[in-house]
Amino acid sequence: MAIVGASGAGKSTVFSLLMRFYDPQSGAVLIDGVDISDADPEAVRSRIAIVPQDVTIFAASAADNIAFGRPGASRAAIEAAARDAHADTFISKLEDGYETALGERGVTLSGGQRQRVAIARAILRDAPILLLDEATSALDAESETLVQTALERLMEGRTTIVVAHRLATVLKADRILVMDQGRIVEEGTHQSLVARGGTYARLARLQFDHGAEAFGKAAE
Repeated sequence: MAIVGASGAGKSTVFSLLMRFYDPQSGAVLIDGVDISDADPEAVRSRIAIVPQDVTIFAASAADNIAFGRPGASRAAIEAAARDAHADTFISKLEDGYETALGERGVTLSGGQRQRVAIARAILRDAPILLLDEATSALDAESETLVQTALERLMEGRTTIVVAHRLATVLKADRILVMDQGRIVEEGTHQSLVARGGTYARLARLQFDHGAEAFGKAAE
């Protein structure tokens, strides 16, 4: 499922509610039929893995950064997660491989590499619910392709909720919720929402028509 809308529409607030950083003032958030306001926050979060837009990298080794997804994981499990996330390729080329210190906030890594470390953490966590918060929004085309491939592997067999500003990342979603000013205003697939001619269709027209125009100018 994808949640889309303009900046400030309330997309990331939904994730904050799911993670129980705060409880709703009205209504309820249910996971498997259980109202999470009645559940232990730690128990709720143990069922969720998240790949954020702004990845936190610690001043620790590559292995320890990935193991943050599941403390106490074996080296074999860490390296398997890195391979599935397409992170093993660059980690193995670092000076000390998985023992290489990545530096405060990952200063030694590119944006795409940081995202792949975050995906490796999520794979290692192996939680039934996956939250993707603008996971490819700040990447160049080459990095986005690698990260998107890793994300497709990660989404297999999991309930996945994607928050996205760029609609190109949600075209294959089974269900798209369109938010505006904190409310869900439309729901459907990409095709049905475009055909409806509402808020989603307007966003799609702005993004895809602008992209085609920019591509055309670049080709001239």
